[in-house]
Amino acid sequence: MAGMSVEPYREITFDKEGDGAAGQHEALAALARQGVTDLVMFAHGWNNSRSVATRLYGAFFAPFPETVRPDVRVGYVGVVWPSMMFSDEPIPDFESVAAVHPGKEAVVGRLATLLREQPDDEAAFTEFGDLLRQLTDTNGSRGFAENGGPDVPDFLLGDPVVVCAMFADALEEAAGPGSVPTPREAFGGRLTRYWKGAREALRQATYYTMKRRSGTVGERGLGPLLGELARSAPGLRVHLVGHSMGARLVSFALRGLPTGARNVASVTLLQGAFSHYAFAARLPHEPGRGGALRDLQQRVDGPVVACYSRHDTALRVIYPLASRLARDADSLLGSDKRWWAIGHDGVQAVPGTPSLPLAAALRNGFPASGCVSVDAAEVVGEHSDICHAELARLVAAAGRIGKR
Repeated sequence: MAGMSVEPYREITFDKEGDGAAGQHEALAALARQGVTDLVMFAHGWNNSRSVATRLYGAFFAPFPETVRPDVRVGYVGVVWPSMMFSDEPIPDFESVAAVHPGKEAVVGRLATLLREQPDDEAAFTEFGDLLRQLTDTNGSRGFAENGGPDVPDFLLGDPVVVCAMFADALEEAAGPGSVPTPREAFGGRLTRYWKGAREALRQATYYTMKRRSGTVGERGLGPLLGELARSAPGLRVHLVGHSMGARLVSFALRGLPTGARNVASVTLLQGAFSHYAFAARLPHEPGRGGALRDLQQRVDGPVVACYSRHDTALRVIYPLASRLARDADSLLGSDKRWWAIGHDGVQAVPGTPSLPLAAALRNGFPASGCVSVDAAEVVGEHSDICHAELARLVAAAGRIGKR
């Protein structure tokens, strides 16, 4: 591909149901026939276009030619799936929101109007809550998510005024004591300040859609594709890498991997936006349940490496807001560990999981199998700060293809 930093490079695409473009398996299997021994497959997080994802892949893959052993021939794959950017902006990009929710343009338009006009009226918040449920097709069903909580967050089902007030309080607390309210917030009516929380609720609703979608694409799309590769190119070793929601995607691909397929040689999760209990056989707060990916690290012929950073505000604040029960008001900023992300503090509740500083991991390597947490705070300054040579070396070390 023109402009790509490495070769051979291929892109594979999936729609929101996990259906892939025709001929993708054959294109990857052909790389094995051309002498490629190892495939590094990277799934992006929230990106609003294919070109944004491709630029990310080019930047991340650039150090690899100097990182891998000379006896290894590496191919590179970018996984492109329909997502939106994990923006740090509090006001959603409504065009992106509409793109994530096709057919809901009228709903998105009305949400935009309410957020622009900010009526000081409880009825407007009630309408806002109804629109969020329409946007996400929330029907009140109660399955269980990867951390043992409900798969429909309570912020989509609770009193909209209470929910928006809660989000507003949390965002103000996260901003710190020096934050200054806007003139409209300072001099508006009693409810005006809560529209800041409403903006966050909309972003969280879109996050909820993307969370479901990433799992679907991984389990129904990428996992079966890897199974086909295991049959047609059994000697080809695959190294899965995912960032943010893409980390959830590649992890859920293990659920869709056919029994007996052993071609996944490593999994590296960069600031993963899913539960740190996902791989646990028993949840600490509910021992009768396991995580959504319980014991699936055993399907990997190598380690599952989860990088985390204390500097990642998106996962320290935004992820718990989306994942916790709305009624847990005392745990809004993540003091309740049930709602922490794997990219915030690594793999939890999996016995025997070591937690290593990045420098030690690069110096000493990894166990041959199982889960490993790596504190990458020395290079990861915020959620999307992942294009570093050290992290490329980490992927190569996890897959046992790197120089020592």
